[in-house]
Amino acid sequence: MKKTTFVIILLLGIISIIAQENMDKENLPYYEVADYSEVSYTAGSVVARMIDGLGFRYRWATEGLRDEDLAYRITDSSRTSIETIDHILGLSRVIVNATNQVPTDFTIEHPTLTFKEKRKETLANLERASRNLITAQTLEDFNIQFIYKGGESEYLFWNNINGPIADAIWHCGQVVMLRRASGNPLRKGVSFLNGKVRD
Repeated sequence: MKKTTFVIILLLGIISIIAQENMDKENLPYYEVADYSEVSYTAGSVVARMIDGLGFRYRWATEGLRDEDLAYRITDSSRTSIETIDHILGLSRVIVNATNQVPTDFTIEHPTLTFKEKRKETLANLERASRNLITAQTLEDFNIQFIYKGGESEYLFWNNINGPIADAIWHCGQVVMLRRASGNPLRKGVSFLNGKVRD
């Protein structure tokens, strides 16, 4: 009887792990970078593809991070992985807000999120931004707008490319470096050139 119970619990555990992995593939975007059915190089489609590349990098940079990885920092003055992830989340909000044509309001306080919630929101923001841009012929309507306690500012979309988008890519690389240093390197089989994963 004890052996049967142990086997049942073991099987349920394995099924739960497999179900979680499959749910993760289905519910979170950027498991892979989707193929485009038609190649059309427009201002919007090129930036959308840049954001897709960022989403794919972020997805795999943050996949399977442990608590010790999130808390890891190289020096006392450097950011931890979770602090870097927080920064990327903030950048993703600026990116998606610009593509939604709404300001990023720094006077609003966001609720405290778990790592999983931060990861999910970041990926959703990037996916939404890409979808907003994919058919855009011009980027002139997608300026970055900020609201501060002391006023407001606005920047052309050019600044989104060299600012938040490039910055988020930079910080994804930092997360990969930090996880390697904390003993949990990026999994093998992720091809950033093709945007595909070999299992």
